[in-house]
Amino acid sequence: MINIILYQPEINGNTANIIRTCSSGQAKLHIIKPVAFDLHPHWLKRNAAHHFLSEIQHEIHNDYQSFFNKYGTKNIYFITRYGLNSYCDIKFAKELNENDEIWIMFGTESTGIPKKIMQTNIENCLRIPMDANCRSLNLANSVAIVLYEILRQNNFKNLSKFEVQKGKDFILK
Repeated sequence: MINIILYQPEINGNTANIIRTCSSGQAKLHIIKPVAFDLHPHWLKRNAAHHFLSEIQHEIHNDYQSFFNKYGTKNIYFITRYGLNSYCDIKFAKELNENDEIWIMFGTESTGIPKKIMQTNIENCLRIPMDANCRSLNLANSVAIVLYEILRQNNFKNLSKFEVQKGKDFILK
């Protein structure tokens, strides 16, 4: 199981897109409060289409300490612009085979993951390579990039590799 962790998200549109991305990639979503918006489906509906929070595997954690008390022993990777290694350097297929789970945390849109958390997990802080003049990438895009790298390394296990709604040969008709 791939676990995507959002640390105190601030923008409902990003979270809605991440919900849809988790749904398409069969990932479980963890949201660490406080959240800067209402998690009610009405506020997420427009951006997430029919993929509401209630339709995916997810957990809402009251704060980081609650999350840490439950999952602090897991091997969590932290996506941050301060990471010294690239997310591409990790052999996620091996990780998934050995542990049956992968944990990836993404920080809040404005400030990222708190420095104190990163300092105690520096070896697991990973970066998405980008132009040196760029400060950061959009949170929803970052989740999609990393999640789909994990899925790619695992040969998109359990995911459809062709169009199922209109048929595999739709483009040929």
